[in-house]
Amino acid sequence: MQSFLRFPLEDLPFIVLALIIAFTVHEFAHAYSAYKFGDDTAYNAGRVTLNPRVHLDVLGTLLILIAGFGWAKPVPVNPSKFSSPRLMSIIVTAVGPLSNLLLGIIGVFIFVGLDAVGVMESSSPGVSLAIQRFFGYFISYNFLLFVFNLIPLPPLDGYRIISDLMPLRIRYKMDQNVQWGMFIFLLVVFIPPLRRVTLDPILNIGNDLARSTLQLAFKLFMS
Repeated sequence: MQSFLRFPLEDLPFIVLALIIAFTVHEFAHAYSAYKFGDDTAYNAGRVTLNPRVHLDVLGTLLILIAGFGWAKPVPVNPSKFSSPRLMSIIVTAVGPLSNLLLGIIGVFIFVGLDAVGVMESSSPGVSLAIQRFFGYFISYNFLLFVFNLIPLPPLDGYRIISDLMPLRIRYKMDQNVQWGMFIFLLVVFIPPLRRVTLDPILNIGNDLARSTLQLAFKLFMS
């Protein structure tokens, strides 16, 4: 089984927990903001909740463990119910990635805070290692999801933001060719040479953000 996984088998509990939190909060942020702006579509579908079961997609979650790429269930949104459809659509879309950025920052400060008050040092080696592994995945995944979802290719949030910023004539043409964007996206994700020269440099930005935030937090706590 381990040969099919992208990650060490012993790290699976930490990875799954980190992903459940990251995906759930991301989709909840979309659903809640849409509901507050007057669209009850997601609310009626039971998506304005932090219950992971309504947000997680089984295949999408399995694929991220196997291929390093996956997804949650998209939140249904009806922009026609917004008082300002274009602006509110952009905000509803943007809060998903921003929620992951916020989770990553919170994770950094909790982890550094635990270390600063001596929890890591006073704990047994097994507990200390478990804390490090969980927060390592939790922080990196949330920063990666923040950057990853801003890539302007369908079906990612970045594409929807760009689409909503475009004039109607250009947006219509973009929507007509959305299937080609999704095809390009899948090629980039699943063909290693393409991924190395296109997607990986972008995702490295997420890793750099995580490292920089950790370094800043350690300086603030340890000074």
